[in-house]
Amino acid sequence: MSRLATPDRTAPGVRLLVVEDEPKVAGALREGLEGEGYTVVVESSGEGAFFRLATEHDRFDAILLDLTLPGRDGLEVLAELRRQGIGTPVVVLTARDTLDDRVIGLDAGADDYLIKPFAFAELLARLRAVGRRGRAVDADRVSLDTLSLDRATREVTRAGQPIELTAKEFDLLHYLARHIRQVVSRDTLAREVWRETARSTTLDNVIDVHISRLRRKIDLGHPVALIQTVRGVGFVLRGDAG
Repeated sequence: MSRLATPDRTAPGVRLLVVEDEPKVAGALREGLEGEGYTVVVESSGEGAFFRLATEHDRFDAILLDLTLPGRDGLEVLAELRRQGIGTPVVVLTARDTLDDRVIGLDAGADDYLIKPFAFAELLARLRAVGRRGRAVDADRVSLDTLSLDRATREVTRAGQPIELTAKEFDLLHYLARHIRQVVSRDTLAREVWRETARSTTLDNVIDVHISRLRRKIDLGHPVALIQTVRGVGFVLRGDAG
């Protein structure tokens, strides 16, 4: 379990990067979080945050990321981190409150999305939640429920039974596993798994066929369906109904 799961005033070493360009907001976040036992580092620009994360990402347990930043936009920073396989949990803090904005933020790789202004207690709860969920981006082996995936050998088992996948089916499952419990859109799958710069009806159909085949191979005959559809958004690998 991540150290984020049970932060308190006696749990030193839980490190957060706060990326916020408003000094008063950044100062309030630092004061409140340090009062809860977190170690807080603040960056005020997208460029500064990206440089720090590119060199020190393994030193942080989570990132609080504002989207409207001077220089590099927060979404650009987030998307580039995920493209580089940096899986540190990210909670987006933003005044952008439309459904489309939330979908875009989650699709770029955010683990959670908090609309300003927010209650500090809710922020703490969101941090605990992303700590419990964790991420599997950098794991050589991914396990969920009775599913096991080995990136090095490209072997997949469910309840101890080997599952034969095509190369593309494995790539698709592996991408979902790298973003475990995170909804992944067809746009992202088209770009990251099929290496296509734009979606099309034909490609959408291909993606749906591969998802259907994976479901038959991974979930058929098992009490828990791991590959789930979030209507109107995309697909997610998780072991519960929500």
